[in-house]
Amino acid sequence: MTGKNYWDFGNSLAALKSEFGDRIIPDKSLCNLNTFGTGGHARLFMEVERTEELANLVRISAGLRIPIFMLGGGSNVLVSDSGYDGLVIKNSIKGMELSGRQITCGAGERLGDLIEFAADNDLSGLEFATGIWGTVGGAICGNAGAYGKEMGAVLESAELVDRQGNIRTELAQYFNYSYRWSRLKETGEFATRAKFALEMGNKEAILGKMDEIMAIRREKFPENLQTAGCFFKNVPDNSCEYGKLAAGKLLEEVGAKDLRCGSAAVYQKHANIVINEGCASSADIKRLADLMKLKVKERFGIDLREEVVLLGRF
Repeated sequence: MTGKNYWDFGNSLAALKSEFGDRIIPDKSLCNLNTFGTGGHARLFMEVERTEELANLVRISAGLRIPIFMLGGGSNVLVSDSGYDGLVIKNSIKGMELSGRQITCGAGERLGDLIEFAADNDLSGLEFATGIWGTVGGAICGNAGAYGKEMGAVLESAELVDRQGNIRTELAQYFNYSYRWSRLKETGEFATRAKFALEMGNKEAILGKMDEIMAIRREKFPENLQTAGCFFKNVPDNSCEYGKLAAGKLLEEVGAKDLRCGSAAVYQKHANIVINEGCASSADIKRLADLMKLKVKERFGIDLREEVVLLGRF
């Protein structure tokens, strides 16, 4: 194996183990670490719980030229059946602190736990994200949102680790947020902690709004099924509500609910959701997604863009 992307597995494993010991795991299966329940192995894997630990790991890996992927809740990723030829880092940086109307939260916390913590402290502003899977880090990196609201609107600042292992804090403006996008997707920086500025509210009213949103979600989104949620991003269109044309609507109109590849199928209640019915491969899911895109392209001339991250070779 040659070229600029070459990295030496044996020497890299030895170097990382000399620093982190048995916490560095070679040939780690990723199928139980993502919500599709598919995919191969990571050549190297480590779970981190502190910012300084992550920075050190990234710094050493950069020197060894090891490709890195940060994994949060695994709710928005499709892992190749051939796995990932690099280091997968599981972000488990936790902890939540309250200061007035601000909450500082570890990026490895579940987004749902942050929302509940805010509600318990009479803080409003995160209700829109009720029911969105994944971690806080993934949500702020991808600017997760629903019902016309997004994480960028409530983020005040975040602690970051760059690709050289440097730690710094940036205000929300740095992220240059847009629909399902932040600057982190361009720079490859990792969020470790985030500070959110919320509004004082009434716990009963906040919980009522959360229940209302969950009731809507239960009608559309699968529970206890292997899926990553919506596979494609909505399409920008200023004539539509929230300025987006729903990808699910386009897929519904081209008959996507009738499509399947092996054990990968389109969810019958929502045409933008692909589910693993039990023994689908990642290749099955990718082929089905490509077919869904093709149907929309042929009918409407619109190129759908994946919201799900594709990890590894497809």
